[in-house]
Amino acid sequence: MAASTLPSGRASGAQPVGPVMATLSAYMRDARERVLPAEVIEKAKHHILDTLAAMISGADLAPGRAAIGFARGYGGARLATVVASDVQCGAIEAALANGVLAHADETDDSHAPSLSHPGCAVVPAALAVGEQLGIDGTHFLRAVALGYDVGPRVTMCLGVPALSRAAHRSSHSIAGVFGAAAAAGCAASLDLQQMRWLLDYTSQQSSGIAAWQRDSDHIEKAFVFGGMPARSGVTSALLVRAGWTGIDDIFSGADNFILANAPNADPARLVDKLGERYELMRTNIKKWSVGSPIQAPLDALELMMKRRPFAADEVSKVVVRLGTREASVVNNRDIPDICLQHMVAVMLIDKTVSFHAAHDVPRLKDETALRQRGKVELLPDDELDRRVREAIVTVVLADGTEITEHVKAVRGTADNPMPRAEVVAKCRDLIAPVMGAEKCTQLIDRVLAIESMGNIQALRPLLQKAQ
Repeated sequence: MAASTLPSGRASGAQPVGPVMATLSAYMRDARERVLPAEVIEKAKHHILDTLAAMISGADLAPGRAAIGFARGYGGARLATVVASDVQCGAIEAALANGVLAHADETDDSHAPSLSHPGCAVVPAALAVGEQLGIDGTHFLRAVALGYDVGPRVTMCLGVPALSRAAHRSSHSIAGVFGAAAAAGCAASLDLQQMRWLLDYTSQQSSGIAAWQRDSDHIEKAFVFGGMPARSGVTSALLVRAGWTGIDDIFSGADNFILANAPNADPARLVDKLGERYELMRTNIKKWSVGSPIQAPLDALELMMKRRPFAADEVSKVVVRLGTREASVVNNRDIPDICLQHMVAVMLIDKTVSFHAAHDVPRLKDETALRQRGKVELLPDDELDRRVREAIVTVVLADGTEITEHVKAVRGTADNPMPRAEVVAKCRDLIAPVMGAEKCTQLIDRVLAIESMGNIQALRPLLQKAQ
């Protein structure tokens, strides 16, 4: 009779735990105290700052306004911050809202090997739980690093791009929810057993359909990439912290997570080089706040103009070669930041592409921009489909001069990383127009010295804005 009152699975004794779960859960438990290499710490600061900047700049876009409106109307305990607003609410709702804010636009980070955007789920989750529990800056930073380590490994294990193309699942939300849960679990200081249950509840909540690609308003996409996984990851952590129990190993045994999603997957990839290969180091930061396929063409134009300066009116033609699949994503779209022809025109005119310029919808109809846009020819190239984010750009000047640039490693990627100064410059462009120059500088300085922060709640006055 006594045994019948115990939670399911506890009465019969310990459940078997496979080697993958044993290794992964131990790594997650130990993350709070794990001393990270100096280059990983620096990279983590870049991604935290970049994601906060994405949240702040996203507040004035439709997905961001929707997120803040939802959080404001939801009510609840004032435990966590909704960025770029005066709203405080529960950790679960704050994670949802901040996740949407972080992917309200095409400016947040991305991890190519896993087909995911880790930051927009991981950072909001760590921030929400970290604020609720008052963790210090070093703890927060380590929680974020863990999220990047765990989330991407899940979809790399399941297999991408087949997960999206064949199974029609969203790799972005699946990697996101496991990354968010790992970060939240670390922030909550869960023990070994709790980490196993955390992964169980996260597996049950992993969801997302690749149909987000049909979302023209970017609101559902922001929910799928950032809001939903951040919310669900925090939910897993707080449920387990509150005493909920579950299955000890969701990655092996009957009806496990791997069998349900990719029966032929190799679970060992979940723990491949843990503690040796930090996925943060393979995560990209966008230099330009535009769709990923447009990054390389803008890099190419910037390099050309540095090497041989020219004015927009000196240009007679611009030929851009992209992979066929990438070209289809950005070809003459009606949204500025994912329209290649318009962004090239803006680059020719402004010599750069600011966040404001990438979101200036009226400028799509500006006569000067249209005149330059008419010079741009986009050529799909099957050969470039075999590579990642490469572009070949040729500028033909009025005097017949031809300048060609082949960008093989986009600025901000692991093969061509942005130094601290460039990351800071991008973040100033995103943060200052919303929060003001002074608060922007204070926030950047605080994040870059986050180890000295005794309580992550100290970020709150720098992240909030009176409405």
